Amino acid sequence: MRALRDHEQAVDTLRRSYSAVPPGQPVRLAKRTSNLFRPRTATGSPGLDVSGLDGVLAVDPHARIADVQGMCTYEDLVDATLRHGLMPLVVPQLRTITLGGAVTGLGIESTSFHNGLPHESVRELDVLTGANEIVTARPDGPHADLFVTFPNSLGSLGYATRLRIELQPVCHAVALRNVRFTRLEELTDAIGEVIAKGQWDGQPVDAMDGVMFSPGEAYLVLGTFTDDAPPLSDYTGQAIYYRSLRERTHDALSTYHYLWRWDTDWFWCSSAFGVQHPVVRRLWPARWRRSDVYHRLVRFEHRHQVAARVDRWRGRPARERVVQDVEIPLDGTADFLRWFAEHVGMTPVWLCPLRLREPSGPGSARTWPLYPLRPGQSYVNIGFWGSVPIAEGAADGDVNRSIERAVSEAGGHKSLYSDAYYDRAAFDRLYGGETWRAVKDRYDPDHRLTGLYEKAVARK
Repeated sequence: MRALRDHEQAVDTLRRSYSAVPPGQPVRLAKRTSNLFRPRTATGSPGLDVSGLDGVLAVDPHARIADVQGMCTYEDLVDATLRHGLMPLVVPQLRTITLGGAVTGLGIESTSFHNGLPHESVRELDVLTGANEIVTARPDGPHADLFVTFPNSLGSLGYATRLRIELQPVCHAVALRNVRFTRLEELTDAIGEVIAKGQWDGQPVDAMDGVMFSPGEAYLVLGTFTDDAPPLSDYTGQAIYYRSLRERTHDALSTYHYLWRWDTDWFWCSSAFGVQHPVVRRLWPARWRRSDVYHRLVRFEHRHQVAARVDRWRGRPARERVVQDVEIPLDGTADFLRWFAEHVGMTPVWLCPLRLREPSGPGSARTWPLYPLRPGQSYVNIGFWGSVPIAEGAADGDVNRSIERAVSEAGGHKSLYSDAYYDRAAFDRLYGGETWRAVKDRYDPDHRLTGLYEKAVARK
């Protein structure tokens, strides 16, 4: 009861802070951390007060559900659910991603090949709308339109204050098989087999992702929850997780360390800060080997352009940031990866199969109009994060635009947490613009909240 009273007080504080924002001023959340790579416009507004909305309200281990506040990080959520032998159906790979952020901005991980995306395990959610009202949205009922359009709305329709989500039981550890492929078609065939059968080589598969180092060297990591695992590895010290895929055919991690295996080195991006050098790694405190620390360093560079100025002084070309996650239909994944290797050349890239969650009862799978993946279609999320030199005669953004064209030609979709270059007509076609506008007009009639296109694409 106390947790509920505290929650209600925190919601009241949030609404009062919203009322204090003058009409015409941008509305944003006052957050300490962010996993976005889109440029954020500085405003004079202090931001909405979300203090007190960052916890787990309740876990029901029998019903396998949890009531969670919108600003709760997955790090705190996992700490609360693992005590009951449970975890969210999908746990995005970085600790400080919030549940509300993963639902309004999408998320993915290695259980997505059978559990879909995080918003698909939401049973209901409370949303602070642009009209400064709290609306409880469910799959059915008077606010079903908000329920299905909230995913990928990026705060343009409101902010989640509470979400009720499903949980799944887990074991103490995850046994891993690192399976190497030298032909991309063999890799995609294996993904299709695991999705269809839920197993590989006669053993069950509970989690699946992978890494491509080159078109001739790619790995699937097949995980099985188990209480009977061999000695467990630890990649929070000197060892680096992604390198282990080349070094070991079998491995095992505690479930906790498996869920955060990518966070310690921000996949492989910690190399940009020298953290993978053995000497630097010994000196760099373990508590700073976290994605949010690296992200703060990146934001510092974006603001002050220290590395860019050094590059100019050394006569090096300017660089274009290429930080994207894209969903490609499984049958086009091999061709897209070859195109990417030839035209972009960044390596490694992350591979995470996904499929909209199958319905548990009668009826067809639910569709999500602002990120319209097709029910029954298997996809592979391809993640690549870094920068490339801007070629002579080219402009900043050219490589990202070419990627957007290739994704569309492959019948895929691109997540919107980073730079996007679509014109408005293409954006509306790809991201449910007509549906978004109807819901926007209902729940934010004065358009106090920044629009979806303006958040994702428009530069100010």
